[in-house]
Amino acid sequence: MAAFPPPTLAAVDAMADGYTRMRSARPSDRLGELRRFYIDALGCTLLGEFAGHDGFDGLIVGHPSGRWQLEFVHEHARAAPPVPSHEHLLVFYLDDRAALAARAAAMDSAGCRRATPNNPYWSRHGVTYVDPDGYHVVLAVPHGV
Repeated sequence: MAAFPPPTLAAVDAMADGYTRMRSARPSDRLGELRRFYIDALGCTLLGEFAGHDGFDGLIVGHPSGRWQLEFVHEHARAAPPVPSHEHLLVFYLDDRAALAARAAAMDSAGCRRATPNNPYWSRHGVTYVDPDGYHVVLAVPHGV
């Protein structure tokens, strides 16, 4: 099976049929730890946060342009559910192995925990970490880089 590189932002724009932003949201009971992981260690930009909004607190991180966003939401009245599986991945592609090594060094310096991915593809093309909620976050280079 042929491997395909991740699409460029221009290609995503062409496929998106008018969509201008993407946000993925998930529940969490560890907003402070996620802030340290995604902003301080991974280098995402804080795009917004809220507290006490109809019983919810939240943290929104992503690209400085806001083109892609991750939202972590804490509901005051209930605990966040457990992590689904080790195949629920968030993958960040970097341009080359030097950029991958630099970001991995920053993650390691911040005390982020590495993990062995379930799928060996990710070991060949990147480094996998575990975020404070237990989700696997992969730093990778495109296939062939």
